[in-house]
Amino acid sequence: MKKNYLKFTGPNLWKRAKKIIPGGSMLFSKKSEMFLYKNWPSYFSKSKKCYVWDLHDKKFLDMIFAVGACTLGYSNPKIDNFVIKKIIKGNMTTLNAPEEVYLAEKLIEIHPWAKMVKFARTGGEANSIAVRIARAASGKDGVAFCGYHGWHDWYLSSNIKTNNSLNDHLMNGLEIAGVPKVLKNTTFPFLYNDIHMLKKIIRENKIGVIKMEVKRNLEPQNNFLQKVRELATRNNIVLIFDECTSGFRETYGGIHKKYDVNPDIAMFGKAIGNGYALTAVIGKKEVMSAAQKTFISSTFWTERVGSVAALQTIKLMKEISSWKIITEIGKKVIKGWKDLSSRYNIDITITGSTGIPSFIFSSEKHIVFKTYLTKKMLSKGILASNIIYISVAHTPSILKLYFYELEKVFYDLSKYDFNYIKNQVKHDLCTSDFKRIN
Repeated sequence: MKKNYLKFTGPNLWKRAKKIIPGGSMLFSKKSEMFLYKNWPSYFSKSKKCYVWDLHDKKFLDMIFAVGACTLGYSNPKIDNFVIKKIIKGNMTTLNAPEEVYLAEKLIEIHPWAKMVKFARTGGEANSIAVRIARAASGKDGVAFCGYHGWHDWYLSSNIKTNNSLNDHLMNGLEIAGVPKVLKNTTFPFLYNDIHMLKKIIRENKIGVIKMEVKRNLEPQNNFLQKVRELATRNNIVLIFDECTSGFRETYGGIHKKYDVNPDIAMFGKAIGNGYALTAVIGKKEVMSAAQKTFISSTFWTERVGSVAALQTIKLMKEISSWKIITEIGKKVIKGWKDLSSRYNIDITITGSTGIPSFIFSSEKHIVFKTYLTKKMLSKGILASNIIYISVAHTPSILKLYFYELEKVFYDLSKYDFNYIKNQVKHDLCTSDFKRIN
């Protein structure tokens, strides 16, 4: 007998999921416990612009926004209709989809320093592809990295030597069962803006790859990115910029364009498909050609939908200058947070870029306050936390509604004592989230 899953509430279906899906979800950042322990809606039935509907057709304003995957808004008709027309004509055949060639040419046009491109469907895959190619090109196994780069063995192996190596990049005490112990001492973390730490790693190890996010929370200081570039060039090291999150949010292309520093390889994801699965690895010809000396291949990297969606998404981004819109919205969000913090004397630390701003309650009360914020905003029909992946769909009227309800939360945090606030969320306390330091 076929089950009608829509009869379940989100929290109840989440309980069912955890019994048969390890962790409940394929994405850590969508685990319900990251928001509320018991009462998060968890599942959607439909979406439009910046709204989602739960399994009972209750409408929510989404101020978290799909971990950055839909910068042009949910169910964008100009993208969806374009994709549908192509799907009707076929998605997968013995022959290749021409759109992957057109998309490669477009990405190279946007980034003239790059001459070759490979495609995948997820950020973790793109990161692993980039590292494999870079190791093949440099002839050296060692990877110095900074920031978050996915779940694959090459990255998590950093925690073999000590279980806190990833603390400043991912989360505290991350378990890495299943990662081969022989990978110990192949990856070495360094802190953003600490060029001396990176120099020491290179001096003491056979480093062939430097892999980093161009920017996560901190601005580069003292020409940090330029110094990393010079260090990589001087030591014949392949420099990789992971732009899966930052790309196409503050510039038309990689955020490295903003700082006038070119890598040897860059990766893009999230924003370029507006919800459709597509990631790209672009790079210099002399580096990317090394892909021919190793084996990198997957059936579904050749499906048509991702490339089609990305071509249309990039076209629309350029037409409306989406990165400019996102930046301006982000500035307004940051100013709004600062104003509330000052008005109600709530100490917060604002981090992130203007395209992905976030804040931390500056005390040991962070998790309690964060949970209270999420729970109160949810009761008003708003999905909210301490981070927003800005979308062009976050219009002035949306921001007005968001801050109208958020101000009530800040008022409560200033009016009531901590024990009262804690008691309001004691059965729904969220778990901690990714480190947002570098």
